[in-house]
Amino acid sequence: MSLKHTPYILYSDGKGNIFEDTSLYTTGRSGWNAMPVPQDEWIELPVGGQLYELPERRGIGIDVATGEMRLCEKGWAVAAFVPPAHTGLYIAAYESLPGAETLPLFCYTAAGWYNEKFYVPAIRIEKDVRQESEGFINEKIKEGVATYLSAYPHNRLVKHLADNCCNTYHCPAARNYFMGRWECPVPTSPACNANCIGCISFQPQEETIISTQDRLMFKPTAEEITEFTVPHLETAPFPIVSFGQGCEGEPLLMWQTIKEAIVEIRKHTDKGSININTNGSDPKAVRALCEAGLNSIRVSTNSVREEIYTPYYRPNNYYFTDIIESLKVVNSFGGWTSINYFVFPGMTDCVDEYEALRKMIKETGLKMIQWRNFNIDPDWYLEKIGVADTGECIGIKQMMGLIREEFPDLKFGYFNPSIERIKGDFEMDFAH
Repeated sequence: MSLKHTPYILYSDGKGNIFEDTSLYTTGRSGWNAMPVPQDEWIELPVGGQLYELPERRGIGIDVATGEMRLCEKGWAVAAFVPPAHTGLYIAAYESLPGAETLPLFCYTAAGWYNEKFYVPAIRIEKDVRQESEGFINEKIKEGVATYLSAYPHNRLVKHLADNCCNTYHCPAARNYFMGRWECPVPTSPACNANCIGCISFQPQEETIISTQDRLMFKPTAEEITEFTVPHLETAPFPIVSFGQGCEGEPLLMWQTIKEAIVEIRKHTDKGSININTNGSDPKAVRALCEAGLNSIRVSTNSVREEIYTPYYRPNNYYFTDIIESLKVVNSFGGWTSINYFVFPGMTDCVDEYEALRKMIKETGLKMIQWRNFNIDPDWYLEKIGVADTGECIGIKQMMGLIREEFPDLKFGYFNPSIERIKGDFEMDFAH
């Protein structure tokens, strides 16, 4: 798709109505700066995408007549949520009014309007359809919840996944589990050893934002885990069991229970993949899990530079070097290693980060980068980690191209791959 010109800026009237201002073209934000978005980086807002108004913020546009940048004074700025499997390339560009409240923990991709359609600067990074909105069938999910609650009446984890994750927060992983397919989430830890600024399940009361969901409040047993994961691995298509979810703390703090569960699971079935989503803080625990049969690890990070990582994660009793070591450990066992890479245009693609990423890929033998949209207020984030100047930037799409060129075997995506993809055709086609 080729646009004849850049999309027009959007604004909100504060009452849920969104309009276009045809006197201004949309800009994108990289780091602290607003800039034009290359025309070939715009795509139609994918199905499942949403638009939000940004209260007390004025969008920054390029005047159609003069080519100068100016504010859209007609209403509040507008940003887009781009759905999973897509990575945003520019943040919405705006100027905050004095005293503007901190934005909630969502992603804020630039958005515009052209030829009766909404557009966003983004790229589809993943073929997998596991979180496509049209693939979820509410009736089937309701039936699955009822069936599973009846089948596991005393299992606290199944109840948590049903009541909290699926029915309250509409978690895509939990909804897929109750549809009997793909990746089964297994939250295990109510505690954490990091104090992430953008934690979605725990925020201090004095903070200006609130967590988007409630955290797991109990420690499940290995028996509870095994009871519902074995049938999933036995019957689901492309099955994965994943420890470490957004509704919990750090799963490695429960590594003994997880190890016991993995051993027990593998007594009953050798099917599917066992994965852990983690901060990678305990390489010794990771080694113990690999010895038990862990197949893959996904380590989350906002940066591969310690000086950017540490002020965001604020770790307790571990260091950035530990997460590198954890990736090396899994690689030494022949396991699949991914990073859950929080993409922040203007930070992720700065020259220093790019060079650090190249070094990290070589050092760890990394198999995959999951290019994830960063759910955070951009101004708040940069101020919290103390970054006033993000330095020279390459562009997210351009950086992806450079990394792909240098590391042709490194996979790009958005989700943990099934064992079928890991061992066979990674680029396999997916059907609903």
